[in-house]
Amino acid sequence: MQITDSDRAAIRFVIERQLEAFQQEDAVTAFSLATPGIQITFQTPENFMEMVRSSYEAVYRPRSVLFENLAIVNGALAQPVLVLDPEGNPRRALYQMEKQLDGSWRINGCFLVPIEEPSM
Repeated sequence: MQITDSDRAAIRFVIERQLEAFQQEDAVTAFSLATPGIQITFQTPENFMEMVRSSYEAVYRPRSVLFENLAIVNGALAQPVLVLDPEGNPRRALYQMEKQLDGSWRINGCFLVPIEEPSM
């Protein structure tokens, strides 16, 4: 899979835009940045936003956000993003990205992974 610098920038922009939409309670914009498959699953922007509110507080209301290098996870392109949840706990959000037929990038899911502290 060949990923260009413009792809990297576009992926980051999409995720940043969705995070901003969550902050502004803009369900329509947040939903529009998801893939058609995600949109079919949740059917409405309101259903999508409710799922994010209830299950993904770390990305719904992050205290801080740090983008890492793109990775391939289970054969799919993923953008790892370090976030601090509202309580200050670090999490890694793995955004699965999917390039659309028109060349744009959309979010095809997000998985939150706890960050293990190194053992001494």
